[in-house]
Amino acid sequence: MNKSDREKHVGNYQALLSDLGEDPSRDGLLKTPNRVLKSLEYLTSGYEESAETVLKSALFDVDYQDMVIVRDIELYSLCEHHMLPFFGRCHIAYIPNKKVVGLSKLPRVVDVFAKRLQVQERLTNQVAKAIFEHLQPLGVGVVVEASHLCMMMRGVAKQNSFTMTSSMLGCFQEPATRNEFLSLLRGPKL
Repeated sequence: MNKSDREKHVGNYQALLSDLGEDPSRDGLLKTPNRVLKSLEYLTSGYEESAETVLKSALFDVDYQDMVIVRDIELYSLCEHHMLPFFGRCHIAYIPNKKVVGLSKLPRVVDVFAKRLQVQERLTNQVAKAIFEHLQPLGVGVVVEASHLCMMMRGVAKQNSFTMTSSMLGCFQEPATRNEFLSLLRGPKL
């Protein structure tokens, strides 16, 4: 973002604070507009990243065709409807087709899509489709569990609810593979 755009956005946040009944020149709020802008730039930095680049940076030839699961990947995102956070965990499984990816790349792919204005349903599908397209496994399954502050703090104000979404591609659409993945998610943690 160029300097002119930054100044414009900082001015907009100052005006918003004033319209809300605050004094943007008081000590505690003086730097708030700039901090909010920097925060939003970080929270939406996924627009500047590519899942393809992340995944293709660590592909390895391996003769392995059993399920690989990385579960309990923390995720933080912003709801595109209210720009309030939602947060939770993502679980990813895939069955390799002659190639595996470095395990750390799967959480990075989650971040690529979570650090955008999102809805959980799209986020789940984007992660699954990116892995399926760029890794070309026999199948991929993604499950996301998240709590949404737009439901907890406002609106229906239900603090104990959470949302689960899933996307199953390739052999994960077969009941046996899907059930194996889902049963392993319910298993013990380390």
